[in-house]
Parts: sequence; structure tokens; C-alpha cells
Amino acid sequence: MNRKFPKLILTDIDGVWTDGGMYYDGTNVELKKFHTYDSAGVLFAHNLGIPVGILTGENTEIVQRRATKLEVDYCYLGCKDKVAITSQLCEDLGITFEDVAYIGDDLNDLKLLKLVGWAGVPSSAPKYIQDLANVHVEKKGGEGAFREFVETILGDSIICKIINDIHLSNQ
Repeated sequence: MNRKFPKLILTDIDGVWTDGGMYYDGTNVELKKFHTYDSAGVLFAHNLGIPVGILTGENTEIVQRRATKLEVDYCYLGCKDKVAITSQLCEDLGITFEDVAYIGDDLNDLKLLKLVGWAGVPSSAPKYIQDLANVHVEKKGGEGAFREFVETILGDSIICKIINDIHLSNQ
């Protein structure tokens, strides 16, 4: 794993930002529960000028709304090939897979987790997916796993500096 910071942070949604549950009511309305902790992960990355992107196999307006609210830089819904999308992003940004951090939790994340410089997996993912991680994440999906992933990559001293800078700018 690199000791520098990533130049791009990507994330899956279901099973990372959510608990992986799919909630439907009697009128075909789909609901997802996001943990507010994960928004700080976006804030920390953006504070350092690191863009954040969502790659999800689901194609729901709910995810787009969350991405828009948090000012996520890239949001790809209905992804069938996360490696191809990441490859295009790398080309567009002039970076390599080694410069990318990605957190995912399931079968459609396997290939990308094997290619990136920083690979994170929530603790709720199957063991064979967790074994691909080189960034340890203790939280389960839907409990702030994305934030923990970003905080772990950046380290305590950088997070404390960002928090201090934010606190001072709000006074």
C-alpha cells in the first residue's frame, strides 16, 4: 500500500454506505438508510482536494440525491463494469489504479479491489471479500464504514488538522 494519499477515492453504496438492505413499501417505493457519518468522509477528502466517486450497480434516484447533497464529484449508477469506469476516470485524471482508493463489499467489487492502491471492505462483507482489503475497516456497512476508510487512509494527524481548520474557520 502506498504511503502517499490517493488521488481519487471511489466507493460502492449498498453494503458500504447502507446496511445492504432493500426496503420497499406497498406502492413500490424504495428506501435506503444512509449513515450521516459517511458524509464526513467526503468532507475530509474534499478538504485535501481529493475527488470522491460513487460506483453502484443499483440505478436509483436515492443514490443520486445523496451524491448531489454531499457534492460527490462522480456518481455512476447502474454500473455493470466498475473496472472499466475506473479505468476511464484514471485516464481522464492522468492517474493509475495505484492512485485510487476503493471500498466495496461484494462480488461485483472483487476485480476493482484487486487493482487499486487502497482496498477497503466493511466488516460485514463475506470473509473472502475482506481478505482483499489492505485498509482495515472495523465498521459494518451502513455504520460509517466509508468515513472510517477515509480516516484510516488519511491518518489521525491529518484528520485532526482538518477538523481544527474547519473549527477555526467557523469561529
